[in-house]
Amino acid sequence: MKKQLFMILAVLSAMAVPSVGNAANLWQLKEGTPDLQSAGALTFGPDGIIFVGDQKGAAVFAIDTGKAKGKASGVSVNVASVGDQLAKLFHVAAKDVTVNDLAVNPSTGQTFLAVTRGSGSDATPALVRVDTKGAFSEVSLKQVAFSKVELPNAPEDKAVSVRGRSVNSRNDSITDLAYVDGRVIVSGLTAGDEGKTGSTIREIAFPFAAADQGSRIEIYHGAHGKVEDHAAIRTFVPFNINGEPTLLAGYVCTPLVKFPLSSLKAGEKTVGTTVAELGNRNRPLDMIVYEKDGKDFLLLANSARGVMKISTEDIATNKGINERVADKAGQRYDTIASLQGVVQLDKLNDTSAIVLIQSENGAMQLKTVDLP
Repeated sequence: MKKQLFMILAVLSAMAVPSVGNAANLWQLKEGTPDLQSAGALTFGPDGIIFVGDQKGAAVFAIDTGKAKGKASGVSVNVASVGDQLAKLFHVAAKDVTVNDLAVNPSTGQTFLAVTRGSGSDATPALVRVDTKGAFSEVSLKQVAFSKVELPNAPEDKAVSVRGRSVNSRNDSITDLAYVDGRVIVSGLTAGDEGKTGSTIREIAFPFAAADQGSRIEIYHGAHGKVEDHAAIRTFVPFNINGEPTLLAGYVCTPLVKFPLSSLKAGEKTVGTTVAELGNRNRPLDMIVYEKDGKDFLLLANSARGVMKISTEDIATNKGINERVADKAGQRYDTIASLQGVVQLDKLNDTSAIVLIQSENGAMQLKTVDLP
C-alpha cells in the first residue's frame, strides 16, 4: 500500500540524522520484538521506517528497516517465481504463502512484502525484503527498533452473518496506510452501535501518540444510487488539489472519492465527494499517483477491470456524483492493456513502478514497469 507524496518535509528533516541509532531515538523507537498478529498494509515513512498495518491486532507498527545504501533510480527487477522464492525462504509450499501488500523504500529502491505464512489458526506474519537485484530475505522482527499504536473501537474479532455471508470485520480494521507530513493516515472499519461497523479515516501523529476514534466517513455510491457509511476504503493516495492536502479513495464497485484532510475531525462525520464511478462488480486493489508530461495521474489496479490510468484534470472543480449512474461517470480514465494481472504496485521513481502480477494459476511475478 506506499504513498510518499507528502513526505518532503519529513525527509528533509531526517537528512540531518547521522545514524540509525539516532534515527530510532528521534522517532522514539525502542528495541524489542513487535507482537505482530498479522501484516497487511505497508507504507514507508522517514529514515527507512516502514509502517505495518496489523489488522488482526488492530494496531500500526513503525519498524526500523536499517540504513541500507542505494537509490531508486535505475532499479530494474524481474522475478518470475515469487511464490517459489518465498516458499524456499520459509521452508513451506508456495500455496501456503500469501503476499498482502508491497512497498518500495523511496531512498534505496528496495521492495518490501507483507506476507502471511500458513492459514487459519496457523497463520503467522512476516516481512520480506527484495533487494535491487531481486534477492529475497526475511526481515528479522527480533530485537529491532520499533513503536506501536493501538486503534481504539476496532470491530470485534469474530465472524458474523451479514446478508447471508460470514464476515469478520476485524480483518478490515486497517485497509490502507499512508505517511503524510508527520502523520500516519489509516483507513478501515470501526465498531458502532448494536454491532454495526462504520467506515473511518484516522490521523495518528508520528512519533506515535494515542490514536483517537477517527472521523466517520460517508459517500454517495453512484452505482448503488444511495448514501453509504458502512463500506471500508480499499485503497487511497494523498494528493494535493490546488495546494490542499486531500485523500483520493477507492471503494468496491467502484467509486473514487475525495476527502480534504482539513475536513477530517475526530468523532465527527465527514462527507466525501464522489468524483468518479469506475464500474461495478469490481474491487480496487492498489493505487499510486504520479506525474507524466506535466500532468498528474492515478494508476489503479483492480480485481476485474484491469489497471486504470485516471486523469486528475479538473478534479478540483468536480462537483461530485449525486445520482445513480448506470456504469461509469466522472474523471476520465484509460485501461492499460500492457498491464495484466497486477494485484499490487508502488511507485519506484519518477518514471517507474514495481508491480506484483498474479496469473490465473496463482503464479506471481515481481517486476519493474514504466509508468504509462
